[in-house]
Amino acid sequence: MKRVFLYIATILLMVSFLSGCKENYTPKPRGYFRIDFPNKSYQIFKNSYPYSFEYPVYSQIVPDKEALAEPYWVDVSIPENKAKFHLSYKLVKGNLSKLIEDSRELAYKHSIKAISIDERTFINPAKKVYGTVYNIKGNAASPMQFYLTDSTTHFLRGSFYISEIPNYDSLLPVINFLESDLIHLIETFNWN
Repeated sequence: MKRVFLYIATILLMVSFLSGCKENYTPKPRGYFRIDFPNKSYQIFKNSYPYSFEYPVYSQIVPDKEALAEPYWVDVSIPENKAKFHLSYKLVKGNLSKLIEDSRELAYKHSIKAISIDERTFINPAKKVYGTVYNIKGNAASPMQFYLTDSTTHFLRGSFYISEIPNYDSLLPVINFLESDLIHLIETFNWN
């Protein structure tokens, strides 16, 4: 009797082990972090600089400290999104066409990784602000670049960078959110 009971218990134990292993375990796919965006609100950057503009309240202005930086070069840093708008200023001294061509070449250096580069002309005759905005789609290091000028004295070049591996699909929500801030900066831009 004990032997039969032990035999039945062994069989039941083996059946329970085997039936417990029927489900296949599939690991979850790699996910991306959740991105919470703040409400849009802007403040004025007005200083002794030759230009002014409105920038997001969730960002900060940081003077460019690179070795090659020139006066009036700044970064609009958005630390929450590991992003920045780099702004570099130059005086126009009969070299406007060269400055414009240099800006275009720097934007098109991203064509190796870009799916497309769309150009938009920006004209605000009331403020004497003219320029071109380059929207760079794809896995490029900079999703947007631009230049602004008054055609006689001032020239400003801007680049938008995110300090992450350029994976366009996963960064697209951040790019879309911050591109509207960069467009706002351009639309509110003034020469002092």
